[in-house]
Amino acid sequence: MAKKQFKAESKRLMELMIHSIYTNKEIFLRELISNASDAIDKIYYKTLSDETLTFQKEDYYIRITAEKESRSLTITDTGIGMTKEELENNLGTIAKSGSLAFKTENEAVDGVDIIGQFGVGFYSAFMVANRVTVKSKAFGSEDAYLWESTGVDGYTIVPCEKAEYGTEITLSIKENSEEYTYDEFLDVYSLQHLVKKYSDFIKYPIKMLMKKSKLKDGSESDYEEYFEDEVLNSMVPIWRKNKNELKPEDYDNFYLEKHYGFEKPLKSIHATVDGVASYNTILYIPKRVPYDFYTKEFEKGLELYSNGVLIMNKCADLLPDYFSFVQGLVDSPDVSLNISREMLQQDRQLQFIAKKIRDKIKSELLSLLKNDRETYVEFFNQFGKTLKYGIYSDFGAHKDILKDLVMFYSSKEEKLITLEEYVSKMADDQKYIYYVCGESIDRVSKLPQTERVAERGYEILYCTDEVDEFALQILMNYQEKEFRSVSSGDLGLDDTTEADNSNEEHQQLFGKMQEILSKDVKAVKASKRLKSHPVCLSTDGGLSIEMEKVLRQMPDGEGMKANKILEINVNHEIFAVLQNAFEQEEEKFNVYTKLLYQQALLIEGLPIEDPVAFTNEICKLMK
Repeated sequence: MAKKQFKAESKRLMELMIHSIYTNKEIFLRELISNASDAIDKIYYKTLSDETLTFQKEDYYIRITAEKESRSLTITDTGIGMTKEELENNLGTIAKSGSLAFKTENEAVDGVDIIGQFGVGFYSAFMVANRVTVKSKAFGSEDAYLWESTGVDGYTIVPCEKAEYGTEITLSIKENSEEYTYDEFLDVYSLQHLVKKYSDFIKYPIKMLMKKSKLKDGSESDYEEYFEDEVLNSMVPIWRKNKNELKPEDYDNFYLEKHYGFEKPLKSIHATVDGVASYNTILYIPKRVPYDFYTKEFEKGLELYSNGVLIMNKCADLLPDYFSFVQGLVDSPDVSLNISREMLQQDRQLQFIAKKIRDKIKSELLSLLKNDRETYVEFFNQFGKTLKYGIYSDFGAHKDILKDLVMFYSSKEEKLITLEEYVSKMADDQKYIYYVCGESIDRVSKLPQTERVAERGYEILYCTDEVDEFALQILMNYQEKEFRSVSSGDLGLDDTTEADNSNEEHQQLFGKMQEILSKDVKAVKASKRLKSHPVCLSTDGGLSIEMEKVLRQMPDGEGMKANKILEINVNHEIFAVLQNAFEQEEEKFNVYTKLLYQQALLIEGLPIEDPVAFTNEICKLMK
């Protein structure tokens, strides 16, 4: 029979199919299995509208057969099959989808759930095969036909013999090349892996003969090999089961089977949503931070399925960065896919699903905080920093979503508390939410700047993550209570008279100190916050000392410098010594001034610019 030619535009499209549209050759198996599943679905939907037909599920399956010697791979289904005209229309015209047409014709039938839409998936077979034959017998027909093609040069259709209705697609797998090893598509274990990866939740059994071994009859050591049909796919995905059927260990086992982590998750979330877009999802919060979580190699995202067929391993658009630690999957029939089903189109359905998932994660975390605080604290110790970065990122666009989820260590409670808990316990005369920043809880609890605030009985939040102060400055306030650092210029304590009088009384002394430290501090003044310590640093402006530390570690951050103020405790015994030196020994006063500043630097954990000069100044006092 004469070979028929693809239309000119179809030839070009086939070339694109083989070389451009699909980025991963192994996708072809997913496409052919999806087509086979559609073919079985079509029979099922016919039985719904035709009372003379019955659907015996055990009669319907997909079979994969690999022959290494002949380099052939066959995918067989017991589905609806195709007539000669359908072979001509569906396979002879690229991008003509029989599945899409069937779906359109049966829109009135509830639950029509056909995977194929574009009519191009079949041609992905030519990425791995130099010849494709399709033997098909349509349901209810006596005739069978063989479609055959070697690619863009055209195809033939001839009558053939086939006992059962359905379709049998045979691929003549290409020889290995320097660029690619095609043998993997003839290896049963590689094929088994691909089925598990892409088509594990196709609802009909995918069968393949697998080699097994057993002891020979009467023998205790000699084994014999045999072949046995094995179903490669799970068929019914866990997320489509009723929650009442599932136990916690079912979710844990699925988590481990999917290799989301190496130990049981901290929490699982199972949701089914109908609306603008319908979807099922199972989400997991890991117990620990993944080893590569804070590296460039970490890839966020959820597995995306469409009707049980894996579309993307990591769909980043489904998770905001601040919930990037969440693992799991989404299965939806409503997302808009591109022609190769490899990448997702940006559309309203996707945005709807992403927002719903975000809200569900937040809701579950708030519930965990309320009902199982110990577990929430365990979670926060692992991923709290990510939530704080989420507050700070994008100029605070997400702060209202995250502000009730973050926790800080309390000076009074000596444990992590929420901002809501802090505000609920504030004294009537307290204006601000006070916080102090440093490298560790032990270190910040000893900082001189905390003395006056603590003396008033006010709670202080200990901020020990480098992002903490940035996040609090973005938040600005919580329930109309402003955040205020204990190192800020104004603590708002309304007891500044004594300090103001001291500044006026010792104006010349402080002026001389500022002159000596002119390169280092903006001002020297009497402290409003110190009780037992002689000296400390405070800041004037939006950039604090802790923020300076963080920014100076970044590229081009060397020029970042906070406006430092050296505060002196005029009630400390050292001030009398300083005052005496100012009046009688200028050189000693200079040394004292520098030492007090360097002492303040050490208290803040800041480096001393010239350690040698520092030690020499100490030696001068020891003589």
